[in-house]
Amino acid sequence: MLILDKAKIGDSVQVNLELSKDRITKEIIDAINVSSEGKISDFRITDGKGIGVVLQLSNGKEQWFFEDEIYLIDENGNVINKINDTKENNSLIFDNLRKLNYENKNKVRELVNPINFFLWLVVSFKDIF
Repeated sequence: MLILDKAKIGDSVQVNLELSKDRITKEIIDAINVSSEGKISDFRITDGKGIGVVLQLSNGKEQWFFEDEIYLIDENGNVINKINDTKENNSLIFDNLRKLNYENKNKVRELVNPINFFLWLVVSFKDIF
């Protein structure tokens, strides 16, 4: 789920305490035990790859949470089911790069072929993309 696609500042969310209690303070845990709902006050980049949210909790304190530690709530107070999109990049180029395989070359003539070198280079770096 991409939180930015589904939520905006001011939306209500529910915190899953089991996923986040190992890194938050006792004061925040107590506030979540009183009410697990909070309002999104900001978005933050968590680790250069994901997006987290800053929530204003029932005690007025703010705490950030990872995207997978919260559940979005609709206007009726019901939890919105998460849709996990395991395919992060829908690009045709990246799909084709993932399908490439490289077989080791043993003959000198195959080793010095620039096309084989390029294929090896692309296959070696495809996980970085």
